[in-house]
Amino acid sequence: MKLQKIVNRLQKLHPKEIDLSLNRIKKLCNTLGNPQDKLKAISVVGTNGKYSTIQALFAILKETNIKCNIYTSPHIKRINERFVFNNEELNDDDLGILFQEVEEANNNKPITFFEILTAAYFYNASKYPENINLIEAGLFHRFDATNILKDNLASIITSIGLDHLDWLPKNEQTTKKIIFEKTSTLLNSNIIIAKQSSSEIFNEIKNSLTRNSSKKLFFNEDYNYSLNENGFIFYEDQHGGIKLPIPNVKGQFQLENISTAIATLRSINNLKVSEKNIKDGITKIESIARLQEINSGKLKELVKHNKLLVDGSHNPLGAKVLNEYLESLNCDKHIIVGMMSNKDHNDYMSYFKNISSLTTIDIPNQPNSINGKVLKSKLSSFENVKYKESIIDAIMSIPVKENDVILITGSLYLAGEVLNLN
Repeated sequence: MKLQKIVNRLQKLHPKEIDLSLNRIKKLCNTLGNPQDKLKAISVVGTNGKYSTIQALFAILKETNIKCNIYTSPHIKRINERFVFNNEELNDDDLGILFQEVEEANNNKPITFFEILTAAYFYNASKYPENINLIEAGLFHRFDATNILKDNLASIITSIGLDHLDWLPKNEQTTKKIIFEKTSTLLNSNIIIAKQSSSEIFNEIKNSLTRNSSKKLFFNEDYNYSLNENGFIFYEDQHGGIKLPIPNVKGQFQLENISTAIATLRSINNLKVSEKNIKDGITKIESIARLQEINSGKLKELVKHNKLLVDGSHNPLGAKVLNEYLESLNCDKHIIVGMMSNKDHNDYMSYFKNISSLTTIDIPNQPNSINGKVLKSKLSSFENVKYKESIIDAIMSIPVKENDVILITGSLYLAGEVLNLN
């Protein structure tokens, strides 16, 4: 309860949830002794795949006995997820103490919630100068609070697509503008560019990086992987090839994220990540709400022997890779969807093909979500679309047969509600 009270106070320090600027975060970090200047960091920017790539990096680094600090957003179940130090989430008491210290240093000056959380992360991370920091950029990157590092070990550009368009002027809501925002201020070190959804996006990223003097590694040009029919992955880069086991996470897109993580770690001098570290690490990746199968709990009991998946995807690029995974399954697929109001609902759902049923729901505890009934009316082009008020009602309403799969998707906030309810 004490932690929640502090969080409530921090959320009221600025009238806006997001106010794109670096001035406030720089002033607060200066008061804190510029902790961001004391970190060894790998920065991760992009639209999709940031969290999954970080989890792959983390799993491999743990096998290498290298300790990590991790900063991600948003959290799925609890705010502690955003604050990992020495490989462990901060507990409520320690996180409350950290927030209080940074709150006092801020001295009630206007600052957004994300900015003060970022300052708190930098401040605590500086206590572990030998650890590697895995830092996920928030909205875009150019004016994101994480973008005040002076140097880093590497920058990763994950898959880029259209998302958060409501934060851009109407005439600039384009992929080109998003690429500029995410890539134009990357530091000079190593830049690893993941697989992109089109050659146009790939080439635009290349153009954006022309003046950046970093060493650059592009997927398919400098590193790649192939899935062997005999049940292994062959990864290859400038250092040679590695025969890898199938990882413990689902979906082709995860293989792309894992290959980018491997390329990154092998591009950084002195890390001494071995092939065995990589092989062992990719079978121990912990990934929340990214094609996560629910194997036990309250909701799993409702579906009994059927497979229940939850995924926080909420943009067209996420829907595309989700559908690719569903298409690989030889069974009937049922989708339960809830989304935030500011998303392109029809565009998101247009990527799903050959689904047996679609159920819209309300997202609990999210006033900025679209009402499930309204969402149903917007998705009326789908056959068999229906509305249910709750997650449990939606699951219970689906007439599943043996081997059918139920996927709950459309929002990270919905994914968090699902996991907490389960």
